[in-house]
Amino acid sequence: MGEVSRGARAIVVCPDIKRLVYDLDAAARLEEACGLALAIGIVVAEAIIIPVRDVKPNTLFGEGQVANIDAQAAMEDAQAAMEDAELIIVDGALSPIQQRNLEEKLKRKVIDRTGLILEIFGERAATAEGRLQVELAHLDYQQSRLVRSWTHLERQRGGFGFLGGPGETQIEADRRMIRQRMSRLRKELEQVRRTRALHRERRGRAPWPIIALVGYTNAGKSTLFNRLTGAEVMAENLLFATLDPTMRAVRLPGVEKAILSDTVGFISDLPTQLVAAFRATLEEVTAADVIVHVRDMSNPSAAAQKAQVLGVLTDLGVLDGEDGTSDIPIIEAWNKWDLLSEDVAEELSAVALSHPDILPLSAETGEGVEAFAIEMGRLLTEGAIEHQLLIPASEGQKIAWLHSHGNVVAEDDGGEGDNGPLRAVTVRLTPKEFGRFTSLN
Repeated sequence: MGEVSRGARAIVVCPDIKRLVYDLDAAARLEEACGLALAIGIVVAEAIIIPVRDVKPNTLFGEGQVANIDAQAAMEDAQAAMEDAELIIVDGALSPIQQRNLEEKLKRKVIDRTGLILEIFGERAATAEGRLQVELAHLDYQQSRLVRSWTHLERQRGGFGFLGGPGETQIEADRRMIRQRMSRLRKELEQVRRTRALHRERRGRAPWPIIALVGYTNAGKSTLFNRLTGAEVMAENLLFATLDPTMRAVRLPGVEKAILSDTVGFISDLPTQLVAAFRATLEEVTAADVIVHVRDMSNPSAAAQKAQVLGVLTDLGVLDGEDGTSDIPIIEAWNKWDLLSEDVAEELSAVALSHPDILPLSAETGEGVEAFAIEMGRLLTEGAIEHQLLIPASEGQKIAWLHSHGNVVAEDDGGEGDNGPLRAVTVRLTPKEFGRFTSLN
């Protein structure tokens, strides 16, 4: 089993275990697994679904099924003029023993879904926080692999390197050292969490409203983010094209400034290590004034993807687990409208018309984005309260601020104050805007 790198050829195997209930059907799961492989630069030579009636503790698959995978890999080798299909990706969780035994039988490197996703996250994490989170998740996963049954692996896979071959880096740490490293990482991430909490508190005092974009990976969140803010966040037709959360100021109708937050995309069966590691990032959603659930309506599995996203929001405490309600308004942005057929678009339009919390749009072409921005502005200002204020006429900046940030209903002479003439201003402000006004010097 040689070293495997970007451009490596792989066979993707989707086990369809009969006793398990999946959110996506086998074909959709296989397609998603291929998308994950492509996201890390792997060439998918073949993709197959294997029904598993009885899970074998040593190999997951039965002997005949392992032989079929081996034959498929050998066939691919021949078709590719002996260019080795050196990687087998199993779209499921493998125990260390199962992974070892499959590697021995297939004479090829084998990685499971968790290893593949961690590999993507390790490559994509751009910030110090992102790298900390991925390393913690990687170590949590890797410590379960350091068992006596793995004595044949005398060398550790390099970097976050499940794709690198055995032999890059000598194992310098045993389980105890890994636990020590994980403890340090958790302390650093706890500091990140505290810093985030301080930033949220500061934004609350500022205070500008926050709109959080959430959704399944590749739903088009970053494209919509770029469309609204004019930013250039990486937005490609790839799973997990962006990982680190991004925030930008955006101007909306009736709202001089709001903060738009683009979060990491969700995915079915996201490894538990990553859910825990990225919780600090996802907590940004809990502080939002409006949550926008961006959905790829061109995807046949859109309904199942929605269920996955709502499940994560429930885990975060954003949604009530019993009745699915939320204290934070949630808007569905039905994205990729330009990819729908005319019949499907007409059918979905009828549904959207009867649901004011659904907004059809295409972040790619801009169709519907203006209507989306108007609705965001309306949501952020609908809690505005009318205030009657007496402001010294000499404080023109405060009066100008009210005109630019609020809806000034009336402005009249307010008589004389202790320090000169006053202006009587009747203005409608949201609670956050009023808080910001009172904090002005």
